[in-house]
Amino acid sequence: MNHKTFSLKQGLKDICLQVGEYTLSSGKRSSHYLNCKPLILNGIFLRIVSKEMGRYVKTPVVAGLTLGADPLVTGVAYKKHLSGLIIRKEPKGHGTASQVEGPLPPQGTAITVLEDVTTTGGSAMKAVQVLRDLNYEVTRVVTIVDREDGATKMFKDNGVELVSLFKLNELL
Repeated sequence: MNHKTFSLKQGLKDICLQVGEYTLSSGKRSSHYLNCKPLILNGIFLRIVSKEMGRYVKTPVVAGLTLGADPLVTGVAYKKHLSGLIIRKEPKGHGTASQVEGPLPPQGTAITVLEDVTTTGGSAMKAVQVLRDLNYEVTRVVTIVDREDGATKMFKDNGVELVSLFKLNELL
């Protein structure tokens, strides 16, 4: 695909969307699977995704749960000259036993969580909760694609706005 004529929507369809029978991280079964990593691990495409996601980031720090959000956090932090935090699924079992990597801002700082794909929102909500437990303010999650399978309501119920660049039905 020629990056000069690259459409993010078309890239998601061509590079990320797979049709078949899949079990999602939420445990649900689906006939559609989105793997955004091949797209966001390409520097040219990451620049485009970072610019689009960055439009919805109004905080001095971005964060996300490893592994899906690692390139997004790095790309948006670089593009917008922000700090980024990577959240481990569990605290590391050695050294400082930290669950959050990166330059920790003062408590109370507003942080936007980034995610590649949301289904029920469980992964991103885990990141939100880890940050809230450290006394940071998290009121927005920005995702590339929302599968529209409960994440919006779950986030709303927890005082978090979900912003998605695309909905799954826009890619089918």
